[in-house]
Amino acid sequence: MKRTIGRRVLLVFVVGDILGAGIYALTGKVAGEVGGAIWLPFVLAFALAALTATAYAELVGKFPQAAGAALYANRAFHRPFVTFMVAFAVMMSGITSASAAARAFGGDYLTEFVSVPTLLAAYAFLALVTAVNLVGISESIKVNLVLTAIETSGLLVIIAIGAWSLATGAGEPARALELDPEAGWVGVLGGTALAFYALLGFEDSVNLAEECQQPRRDFPRALFAGIGIAAAIYLAVAFTSSMLVETDVLEASTGPLLEVVKVAGVAFPPALFALIALLAVSNTALINMIMASRLVYGMAQEGIVPKVLGRVHRGRQTPFVAIAFTVAIAFTLITTGDLSGLADTTVLLLLLVFACVNVSVLVLRRAPADPENPAPAFRAPTWAPALGATASLVLASPLTGRDGAVYLRAAILLGVGVVLYLLNRLATRRGRAASAEVGAEH
Repeated sequence: MKRTIGRRVLLVFVVGDILGAGIYALTGKVAGEVGGAIWLPFVLAFALAALTATAYAELVGKFPQAAGAALYANRAFHRPFVTFMVAFAVMMSGITSASAAARAFGGDYLTEFVSVPTLLAAYAFLALVTAVNLVGISESIKVNLVLTAIETSGLLVIIAIGAWSLATGAGEPARALELDPEAGWVGVLGGTALAFYALLGFEDSVNLAEECQQPRRDFPRALFAGIGIAAAIYLAVAFTSSMLVETDVLEASTGPLLEVVKVAGVAFPPALFALIALLAVSNTALINMIMASRLVYGMAQEGIVPKVLGRVHRGRQTPFVAIAFTVAIAFTLITTGDLSGLADTTVLLLLLVFACVNVSVLVLRRAPADPENPAPAFRAPTWAPALGATASLVLASPLTGRDGAVYLRAAILLGVGVVLYLLNRLATRRGRAASAEVGAEH
């Protein structure tokens, strides 16, 4: 791959990959967990993201290849099954995230234009995203860039409303400091898990390592700056939402930021903001379905899942079988849970991946020096990945008050991965045995 991506472009990619459906759709659900202090779970989620980012920043410096968490697990543990399951968990997290986005699309933002059953709207939306994915990667990326600019503008509108409200004395800033006394630490942890969904995406930027001009120097700076910018935007949006809209109204809405626009008393058309939000949700789904389908395609090319999943359309040159496989799972997932449940499943899967990445960076420090991979420019303080791994496991545990259905859904998805791994190993062994028999006959 050509190394054409500079620090500024990488920074834009990191920020664009984080911003999306999470903040547009889940702000109210976070409020339902903690009360008016919506910003608190976002601060904690940002802290966890920053801790895990230190591990990614160091590992990209050691291994500047486009493989991400699966590569790090492979280098650290040398266990094909572990490597496969990490890659599969990342892929499944993309599908569950797209399913959550589809659910969000069928909510209050769409109702601003037309009243359609949520499931029907979600299916139609996912079909449209699939069509864009099938057209081709270059077209998909162009659409992604446009949607990223639009979704960012929507969040800036909310921040501007917040600044105007503070300047004019509108709203109730004190409400943003109120923590629900009944929430307790379980509510805060549960809110943090949901808020963490909105910060996901920073980990995908490691797949650009091979195309960065100076990955060892530029990646850590762009990664931390991108997370910081996204966190600042989210905190401002969370504070504004709580200041202007009552907590119970936010909690009940699947379009919480639309409620902010409606009560703000500014000359910004709610319908226009609803359209921006729908495009933001669309971008999240598109990014995740592209990632998931290409990851399946890559695994098929490497022979670690059935090779039929690696077939490419002759005309469009897109992995149509992998796309069909991932969208079939997404269509099924839409019926298994609501927006919060699917988003929480995404978080659960990636928390397990992040725990593995944080442990991997510590394990790899004990490995002999690799002359092909010089020392990284950034070295995480040892406590950061250690605390990151611990925090990831805590947030993945039942201590958050997470619904048992989320664990069941994640277990079933990972179970599919185990079955695929075993089937592929069986097929590989049979192929080798057949080849050995043919060789013996000759």
